[in-house]
Amino acid sequence: MPRIVRFHQKGGPEVLKIEEINVPPPGPGEITVRIKAIGINRAESMFRSGPYVEEPQFPARLGYEGAGLVTEVGPGVEDFAPGDAVSVVPPMSITRWGSYGEVATFPAEVAVKHPPSLSWTEAAAIWMQYVTAYGALVDLAKLTRGDFLIVTAASSSVGLAAIQVARLVGAIPIATTRTGAKKAALLDAGAEHVIVTEEQDLAARVGEITNGVGARVAFDPVAGPALAQLADAMAHDGVIVEYGALSSEATPLPLFPLLMKNLTVHGYQYKEVVRDNHKLDRAKRFILDGLAGGTLKPIIDRTFPFERIVDAHRYLESNQQFGKIVVTV
Repeated sequence: MPRIVRFHQKGGPEVLKIEEINVPPPGPGEITVRIKAIGINRAESMFRSGPYVEEPQFPARLGYEGAGLVTEVGPGVEDFAPGDAVSVVPPMSITRWGSYGEVATFPAEVAVKHPPSLSWTEAAAIWMQYVTAYGALVDLAKLTRGDFLIVTAASSSVGLAAIQVARLVGAIPIATTRTGAKKAALLDAGAEHVIVTEEQDLAARVGEITNGVGARVAFDPVAGPALAQLADAMAHDGVIVEYGALSSEATPLPLFPLLMKNLTVHGYQYKEVVRDNHKLDRAKRFILDGLAGGTLKPIIDRTFPFERIVDAHRYLESNQQFGKIVVTV
């Protein structure tokens, strides 16, 4: 029987257990994949420990991303066959499908035949970060040439993807980081400017960079009290996209900056793309073209073997990483 990661209660990384269980065959419209590599995401840590936008159903599987070889296809699947090398766009539900295991089942519509130039590690590190960044910035905020973009938590995989997507469309990425330790790496990764928030005032520095106009778009997974600082840094008619809740503090609404600048604060999940077949097709084309042209390239921080899945989650929660954490199977 294949080894599968499950957890039986919420908690820290130690609740993750590798268990041998039967995996049902693929149902209609599904494929079964022999997993070679797994991309690790902050959302999975939140799902494991709570709170999260979905509740686990115990014993629960988890994992949004994976890459591997198709071993079986379900009824109605015509675009894939056993032996195909694929990577997976995160499906709609982490409770229904989970990639943490030697074998996983996914809806065929979220699988992509990945370019042969990508390693398994790279293939497993693509879709969550780039679909999230593309959907929020290109599809929702209509980011375009000359726009200033603030990227908070910029050393995360999604933050780095946002920097690359901004450069691809001709926008000007302004990365933020709490300390100066990752400033040089962020500049090397394509940020046009880096603001160290422990040393610099965010709104004042953005004002200097933009000649007093402010940023048209902000891309933020933190929320909390820092939302007010972002609002102060925005241009008139600016758009703040909130795609996470990393702050443990309440998120007060910065009412007067919103009113004075006519700002929009938009909650966002990657599912806005995945649930719409037309948006998903456009996202796949945009990302695959960017990968082929070299403008998009996942930054891998560290890999762990499957047996050390608990250590991979502990490292994720240490916030030491710069880019993606991948588990090889």
